[in-house]
Amino acid sequence: MKLTRRAMLKTAAAASTILAMPAIAANRITVQVNTTMKPGGSEEAGILRFRSALEDLAPGRFEVVPFLSGQLGGENAVLELLNIGETQISLTGGNWRAQYAPEYDPISIPFLFPNGPSVEAFMNTASGGNLRQAGRDKGGIIELGAQMRAPRHMTANRAIMTPVDLEGFRLRLPGIPVWVDVWSTLGAQTVIVPATEIYLAMQTGQVDGHENSLVSPYARKLYEVQSHLILTGHVHFPWHWVASASWFSGLAPEDQAALKAAVQIARTEGTRVEAEKDAFYLGELKKHGMVVIEPDVAAFKSTAKPAIDKALSALADGVIDDVEVSIANNS
Repeated sequence: MKLTRRAMLKTAAAASTILAMPAIAANRITVQVNTTMKPGGSEEAGILRFRSALEDLAPGRFEVVPFLSGQLGGENAVLELLNIGETQISLTGGNWRAQYAPEYDPISIPFLFPNGPSVEAFMNTASGGNLRQAGRDKGGIIELGAQMRAPRHMTANRAIMTPVDLEGFRLRLPGIPVWVDVWSTLGAQTVIVPATEIYLAMQTGQVDGHENSLVSPYARKLYEVQSHLILTGHVHFPWHWVASASWFSGLAPEDQAALKAAVQIARTEGTRVEAEKDAFYLGELKKHGMVVIEPDVAAFKSTAKPAIDKALSALADGVIDDVEVSIANNS
């Protein structure tokens, strides 16, 4: 008998649960918490703090089982499991926003939000509420809060101060249309290269640089093939703590309250650890000889404005106003 993708996901989730939890008291509530990221990062730190916070708030009530490194699949696979109630919580990226409510998602637009607090502020606007509601209605998930990731910057094999310096520059990007549009408007020649091939692409001259948070050049040892670090801070892309709506709505109010409170504690810890690690990576990249450039970010934003405005024009009514207020109150 051929299994559907949904049946396969349910079977994988059930098998993983059995392996991970050989003996859990029947009166405890099992909470699987998923992330695609490997151990040792701010994601794991947030999840572990979530577990300890829940134990403090409701001793013996919950059994938190972390699933790291995409053990139950990638972000989209876990979103499906959440939708059908076969896993409970995930620390997930922006895929749910793009799938369920692209008309309420300005967070993915480069050079729009200047910092993490402005992104968090947007999530608390009416548009952010509409984004959450669409996640529940279309994806069966409840967004419980954002955990900030470090900003994304550029690496390069030469100094980049203004968009003029991007002439002829081959920039590796993931295949996110709005990112390709913005960087092309800035003058870069965008090249789509799989993440696993970034080092080789730089080593062979296929690309001149890439963009990501600082863990990327550090972990991939890109300082061996890149000379400059350009602090553009062009995207502040959070993780989101999301829960299965079908599972969460079936819990007692006091259990829901404990979970919400634990998430707030956990995301604060995860954000703190991320900032700490980002500072460490910057120091290490300097030690390895990378030249750190603080470019004219205003010039980048001004030059990219046609592409930014195009992306904003595709959003729902009210989103632009909420973006502007969020930025104005957190600049």
